[in-house]
Amino acid sequence: MISAPSGAGKSTLIGRLRELVPDLIKPVSATTRAPRPGEVHGTHYYFLSAAEFDREIAEGGFVEWAEVHGNRYGTLKRELDRCLASGRDVIMELDVQGTRSLRNLYPDLVSIFIAPPSMEELERRIRSRGGESEESIQRRLETAKIEMAARFEYNNVIVNDRLEDAVEALRRVLADAREG
Repeated sequence: MISAPSGAGKSTLIGRLRELVPDLIKPVSATTRAPRPGEVHGTHYYFLSAAEFDREIAEGGFVEWAEVHGNRYGTLKRELDRCLASGRDVIMELDVQGTRSLRNLYPDLVSIFIAPPSMEELERRIRSRGGESEESIQRRLETAKIEMAARFEYNNVIVNDRLEDAVEALRRVLADAREG
């Protein structure tokens, strides 16, 4: 279970880790947000309408879901079951709320929080992505402050200052979890 504020680099780190440890499997999350350029339905996310998301909630289709930055995100039970049935190590990218929900169901899960080196660097990263309004950027930064305060709820905290060091720290946590 990996969480981080928006812009801290969790997707990049997970991508690099999956290159080093190719047998990892990552459930595809569902979201109500619009796809960003290059994102593909069923690969990056399951992009659902608000009505489709509501139906999944009503039918108990999620193991966790939350509203973040005005959009909803969640892990579909059938997607997590598919990954767990594979027999491979499952890696999940969740926000703080999602991690709390899953920890209630799976108290022994290994949790990792990816922290930016500073809030100033986090802001620089968010702005460099482009395509977001000032209001959206400010909302992400406010959320990041709250998420950073929750980092001590995690088994592991990795500061993503230098990408290769953070990837190696993530790989070590995975190796330790496999041994332990």
